Amino acid sequence: MQRLFGYLLAVPAIWSAIIFVNSATFAGETSPTSKINETPVVANPDKNQDQVMAQVTSVSQLSDVQTTDWAFQALQSLVERYGCIAGYPNSTYRGNRALTRYEFAAGLNACLDRVNELIATGTADLVTKQDLAQLQKLQEEFSAELATLRGRVDTLEANTAELEANQFSTTTKLQGQVVAVVSDVLSGENVNGAEIADKNTTLGVRARIEFVTSFIGEDTLFTRIQTNNIVSPNINTTEGNLFFASGSSGAEANNNALIDALWYKFPVGEKTQVIAIANAGAADDLTSTVNLFDGDGAYGALSTFGTRNPIYNQIAGAGLGVTQEFSDKLALSLGYLSGTANDPSPKNGLFDGAYGALAQLTVKPSDRITVGLTYINSYKQPLLTGSNAATFQNLAASQGLDEVAFSSNSYGVQASIGISDQFVLGGWAGYTNSRTLTGERGEIEIWNYAVTLGFPDLGKKGSLAGIIAGVEPQVTSSSVDGFAKDRDTSYHLEAFYQYQLSDNITITPGVIWLTSPDHNDDNDDVVIGALRTTFSF
Repeated sequence: MQRLFGYLLAVPAIWSAIIFVNSATFAGETSPTSKINETPVVANPDKNQDQVMAQVTSVSQLSDVQTTDWAFQALQSLVERYGCIAGYPNSTYRGNRALTRYEFAAGLNACLDRVNELIATGTADLVTKQDLAQLQKLQEEFSAELATLRGRVDTLEANTAELEANQFSTTTKLQGQVVAVVSDVLSGENVNGAEIADKNTTLGVRARIEFVTSFIGEDTLFTRIQTNNIVSPNINTTEGNLFFASGSSGAEANNNALIDALWYKFPVGEKTQVIAIANAGAADDLTSTVNLFDGDGAYGALSTFGTRNPIYNQIAGAGLGVTQEFSDKLALSLGYLSGTANDPSPKNGLFDGAYGALAQLTVKPSDRITVGLTYINSYKQPLLTGSNAATFQNLAASQGLDEVAFSSNSYGVQASIGISDQFVLGGWAGYTNSRTLTGERGEIEIWNYAVTLGFPDLGKKGSLAGIIAGVEPQVTSSSVDGFAKDRDTSYHLEAFYQYQLSDNITITPGVIWLTSPDHNDDNDDVVIGALRTTFSF
């Protein structure tokens, strides 16, 4: 390197090459072997940030180069004699950044190419013999780096060509996920006067193939094909069910593949997002559920109750959603989904059948704190988890009818507070007021609440440990004759550890403990165990 510094001191133009390569913009060259710590600032926001400015003809065009700079004369010489220098798009040069030998080699090679071009075009008188001799010595000094650089560029070009030739689509990304679950009832015999029959260890799988398409770069067309044969253990109450289960039971669960979700999201202006949902929409498609454990069954909580505030489960089907961001700290989400949108029969369809309408104000006073204030109006959309009374399992039977129409107004508050990078405190409270519209008229009040403790990166980066403690939906008051409120209080306790085995595989063992299931002290406590493995690509 002593020889190198001797050469550099002798030839001002070579110092200019070094300073130029600093900015990674010499004749449009960048280093494939070094990360640039600074991203050039774009003067014109319509241009790509990596675009360089045009060839400068005077060093005065570089706003951060002063006549008092120690390298000013070298830069001036390189611009006026050789014309091979460019700066950042905002007319800055940033000549004080360090560079690697590979960057120097790339700049040197570009300078030689420019000198050869001058010679070939008959302007060789601009190049002195001394400059050529020093450049030749430097080329020999860095011959190894230049050879390595050329090899890496050739490899990069070959890999790029291979990707372009074999890419799935220019507009669509293919991704997939497989969730395999082993589950069983570990403890508990009798619930609601009947023996728990489903106490066999089961293995179920949910597999998804997803196509994520963008037409203009800011929009998303999402298509998901799913098959699912996972079944929640039947413990004679809807408490403690598993979020990733298919919803079918026993032999009814199958491996038929269906289009499970289809929606299109696009921006309207800088602060407004619109989503049109054709099938299988849910609350998390419309807004944030403000829960660290909401991983849509593949990650986070195991149970439906632990995944999100149960009032969100009244939102399902096809419809439209809009989110308006007033600032980084405040957003308003509105949405309407119908569960019978494709049914033309009477008392069904998009607006005459079951539906859920949501409005949520999401507030982020800081990066670590998020609060959601939620209102949901629904028709014939019961809660999916909680006591049999809270999910209206026996509402029609209590009235001696095949079906009872009802409407509900639900209010929820959700919060997530990052105490530290390794500890997140969260929770929610939800209240639902339902009014029967057929049969015996009256009102039913339902409450639920939970506290969550999250431990991100516990044991390994990407892992997550979680604890959930709360009360699943419970009927606390009923004015409907023949439909009684829940007599006692059941507690839901859940713990899991999601271990990040690799970038594409997670393993999550967990347990769900229900005290006095179905909010009835006469019932045995029930413990459900599950081992979930998630594969993603």
